[in-house]
Amino acid sequence: MITSITISAPAKVNLTLDIKGKRPDGYHELETVMHQINLLDIITIEKQETGIEVVTSSELVIDDETNLAYRAAALILEKYNCQAGVKINIQKNIPVGAGLAGGSTDAAAVLKGIRQLFDLPVDDRTLHEIGLALGSDVPFCLQGGTALATGRGEILSMLPDSLVLTMVIVKPPYQVSTAEVYKAFRLEQVKRFPDTNAFIESWCNCDMIGMCDHMENVLESVTEEQYAEIKTIKNQLVQLGAIKSIMSGSGPSVLAIFDQLAPAARAFEIIKKTCQETYIVSSYLKEGVL
Repeated sequence: MITSITISAPAKVNLTLDIKGKRPDGYHELETVMHQINLLDIITIEKQETGIEVVTSSELVIDDETNLAYRAAALILEKYNCQAGVKINIQKNIPVGAGLAGGSTDAAAVLKGIRQLFDLPVDDRTLHEIGLALGSDVPFCLQGGTALATGRGEILSMLPDSLVLTMVIVKPPYQVSTAEVYKAFRLEQVKRFPDTNAFIESWCNCDMIGMCDHMENVLESVTEEQYAEIKTIKNQLVQLGAIKSIMSGSGPSVLAIFDQLAPAARAFEIIKKTCQETYIVSSYLKEGVL
């Protein structure tokens, strides 16, 4: 009988991010290409008699019932009337409040882990629905890979594993509120839009240069105005050899695409001297559950 399980929880980046308008339910209508990377939190879930306990390695993460991993456990255990409890240990490697879906991917890992640990009769589609109740990025984190996400981000169209990307991720030393960024977004202030269809065509044709030509994030119009350092980091990464550099999600993390490992490693070494949370990563290739 299994009493514990350990699962990897990959970060995600947005290779494109466009907003098509405001929905009647208050959410924004998104069109974004999401991509998992091999920057991983490690989640260990142990059965216990009662209650839910969350322990994390980061002082920046709250361990109480507001934690998204806690909420994920509570939701699925209650839905399937599980009388036992769980202890969740989160080894945090993904930066907090960074636009990399750190909280969402932890929640997704908890849902998958509890399903397996308790052998729950929950199919993938139901798990997707539970995930959406927790947050718009959770369904993608359950599915994994690369996908075009529309709606709130929950309508997923899988894309092929055409390219394995080499990236440098730079997270400035502050957090950004996703809700506040979306609240401040004004379509008329956007200067550069992604061409999502052209991006997908280039992606499917393994055309990295063409793909990069069509990468944009409309939320830069908000976050860059508040934090000029983001634009500085983007420019520095391009000067150091990146083909393209954009902000991921609502920020403040910046991702840069390189066509070779050597310039990426050089950029990593240079930028890490002034920005501690700098990472050299690649695409995460393991398949998700959906």
